Amino acid sequence: MTGLAARRTVPIPRRLGAPLGVAVGAVSACALVWWADPTTPGGVLPLCPTKLLLGIDCPGCGSLRMVYAVLHGDVPTAARFNALGLVALVLVGWVYAAWAGGRLTGRRIWSWHRHRWAAPVTLLVVSGWLVVRNLPFGPFVALRV
Repeated sequence: MTGLAARRTVPIPRRLGAPLGVAVGAVSACALVWWADPTTPGGVLPLCPTKLLLGIDCPGCGSLRMVYAVLHGDVPTAARFNALGLVALVLVGWVYAAWAGGRLTGRRIWSWHRHRWAAPVTLLVVSGWLVVRNLPFGPFVALRV
C-alpha cells in the first residue's frame, strides 16, 4: 500500500504526534511569557540582542510583549508592540491548522505558505518593516518600542 491509502491506515494518535508536540511547545512558551511578564522592566526574559547591540528595533522587537498582550486579550496593545508580529501570529496559526488538519485527514491541505511567492514576499515585508519602524521622523517614530 502506498500514497493516500497508506497514510490513512496510520493510527490517528501517531499522525497527530508532531502537531500535538508543537502545540505543547507553543503552550509551554506562552505559559513562560505569561509567568515572566515581559512588560516589567528587569524581568527574567532577555532583551532583544539587536536592540542591545545596535540600538535599532529589529522586526521581532516587542514580540514577547505582543504575545503577552494577546494572552491577556488586549489586541490593540499587542498591535502597538509589534503589528507585523501580530499578523505573523495569525498566519502561523493558519499554517498550523492546515498542517494539523492535513495530518488528521491524511491529505495535504493547501495553504498560502506553499506558494512560490510566499518566501520572497515574506522577506520583502519583514525587510520593509525593519526599515519603516526605524525611520527617524513621524509618523514612523510611533512604531518603535
